[in-house]
Amino acid sequence: MKKPLALLAAPILGVLAALAAPMSAQAHRAWLAPTSTVLSGDSAWVGFDAGMSNGVFIPDHAPMNLAGLTITAPDGSTVQPENLHRARYRSTFDLHLTQPGTYKVANVMSGVMATYTENGEQKRWRGQAAEFPGALPAGATDVVATRTSSRIETFVTLGAPTDTVFTNPADGLVMIPVTHPNDLVAGEPATFRLSSDGVAAAGVEVTIARGGTRYRDNPEEMTVATGPDGAFTVTWPEPGMYWLNASVRTPAQGDAIAANAQYVAVVEVLP
Repeated sequence: MKKPLALLAAPILGVLAALAAPMSAQAHRAWLAPTSTVLSGDSAWVGFDAGMSNGVFIPDHAPMNLAGLTITAPDGSTVQPENLHRARYRSTFDLHLTQPGTYKVANVMSGVMATYTENGEQKRWRGQAAEFPGALPAGATDVVATRTSSRIETFVTLGAPTDTVFTNPADGLVMIPVTHPNDLVAGEPATFRLSSDGVAAAGVEVTIARGGTRYRDNPEEMTVATGPDGAFTVTWPEPGMYWLNASVRTPAQGDAIAANAQYVAVVEVLP
């Protein structure tokens, strides 16, 4: 499995460079979309498309780098994707659901980007947070560094929904559902919470877009802001596949370097 993942991965440094700006400001949006989100039976298969494009869920620009793909089963174990493939405009894979409950499919990447001066010449460094700042030359001055993280998630459920995969990691931006993401119905409100580095992300703007823009003139995008507890509520206007995006920038403070965290979720709203 390690070999196919390596073949799918674009250069990691290029991905980290793209994370330097908020995703809402980039020309292309990242998405990871399942063919189904709610399934029944003793086992089932789900396919996934993943790409970067102008309109969400329209593979017309570039495939997604899946080097950080992790699939978590309802019992907490890690499941390997099958039939990984990188095409011209999208990456694809299949997931075999063999346990009842909710699975989390996440593509997570992180690192540090830094600029510095050495012998009067400005240089750049990119790598993993554990390597910084030891990887910089001893004579480096004017160091400006940013810790970057990107989390792109979707969820699928076999049988009854469960909540064992919803955790609150200490690093990056993550969504903690209050309403289960596989129990969304058009016309009904759903509530989620955003957490940044393990604490509530208050006052964060969340962009929500419905797929299918190829077949309509109205982009059907809306924005909501999180409250003091990091919570936001959405009432879904129509059934369909939805893209949720948020980003948080934290300035450098004391010994802590600046941070740029981004989060994307893809959820399905049923009639």
